[in-house]
Amino acid sequence: MEIRHYWSMAVAAVGFRLVLVLFGGDLHLASRPEVSTPLTSLRRLAEGYWLKQVSMSPYSGSMYHGSPLLLSVLGPLTSKRSGGHHSHIYCSLVFVAVDFIAAMLIRSTGRTLQMARNRSLKSLDLTKSVNNSVNVSAGDTASLIYLWNPWTIITCVGSCTSPIENLMVVIMLHGACSRLAPLAAFGYVMATHLSLYPAILILPVALLLGYGPDTPPTKVFLQKGLSANKIDMSDNGKGTSQKGFGQFSWKPILHFILWVFIWSCYVLSLNSIILNKVGGLQEMFEKTYGFILTVKDLSPNIGVLWYFFAEVFDFFRSFFLIVFNMNIIFMVLPLAIRLKHRPCFLAFVYTAIVAMLKSYPSAGDSALYLGLLGLFANELAEMQFTFFLFFGYIGVSLLSPVMHNLWIWRVSLSLYLYLYLYLSLSLSTHTCCVLLLT
Repeated sequence: MEIRHYWSMAVAAVGFRLVLVLFGGDLHLASRPEVSTPLTSLRRLAEGYWLKQVSMSPYSGSMYHGSPLLLSVLGPLTSKRSGGHHSHIYCSLVFVAVDFIAAMLIRSTGRTLQMARNRSLKSLDLTKSVNNSVNVSAGDTASLIYLWNPWTIITCVGSCTSPIENLMVVIMLHGACSRLAPLAAFGYVMATHLSLYPAILILPVALLLGYGPDTPPTKVFLQKGLSANKIDMSDNGKGTSQKGFGQFSWKPILHFILWVFIWSCYVLSLNSIILNKVGGLQEMFEKTYGFILTVKDLSPNIGVLWYFFAEVFDFFRSFFLIVFNMNIIFMVLPLAIRLKHRPCFLAFVYTAIVAMLKSYPSAGDSALYLGLLGLFANELAEMQFTFFLFFGYIGVSLLSPVMHNLWIWRVSLSLYLYLYLYLSLSLSTHTCCVLLLT
């Protein structure tokens, strides 16, 4: 069931962004730790571009830690020759277009998953029984959630490069769900280049290319069937599960690996050309990936690593750096084993974990995984405690600037309460989703 007036709501979301960009004035979002980080700040990018223009390395000092490609694409738009306020408008208009493209790709990915879900329903002879329940278009829902999410809007108009990073992740998932190896490889290489953490998405991408789009597990459909046909449907479900998800193809995987190598060589060559005579690839890796892993910038953000490493003794710093960085890797293999039949949902879980545990998180990371959550709207329709979780996210979002002011400027201990609420809410949401969909 498609959402009525979808295009009206999508255009309204784009128009709302344009109003904020053109007539909103200076909203001072670039200085907010919830929006901008040392890796995504447009002000830092402008500083790096200025250093490059005067024949210095853009990584001189400790300002810029992003990709050289962004310097070439967005750098000219941040130049003072374009006018101070006008340069901000030009960059924001680019981010508006990027958000719209990402939403359309999410919509297309949702439709691909919906087709796979309908095939499973048809093979299990449960189309009539499930049609009586809620059956909405997951792609339309996910794209509208992404477009109208306040965090996505704030990130779009907040002078940061997070929308571009999110677009690359969406391109990767769209290419993998559509089994387009070159497109999936391009998104994977670019997402990993812009932000190191999407590298763990290699497993769900490989499963999507090898098995095809995932479908909800058979037991979800069987529970919706008639009790009189429970035995027959169980037999059909097992046969379908083995038939539909048991044939793994290595050809798309090898094709994907080849294109990853091609795109990686191409990206490294472009970076080498851009940094010619003003640095090199070794300095780029040290100032980007090394900066992410060593957590050298301890300015406050919505994560917990900045506070922990600000308090820890230098003698234990290397040990805890290994522990925190390995924390994400330890979750990769167990989740892949448990959710191998749901590679797209596995990618969502990885994205949500990264949004919580990365060294420099922002609202843009949460906007991405909340948008991807809409892809599973039909499975989440019967989820319990949705009222509590929904308003819990709203409460935590509204408390974020308040707690930042109390902790940084008024030296209050209420940040502990905010961090506890944020982490508890996030973990409870992910736990409920995993229990419901596996």
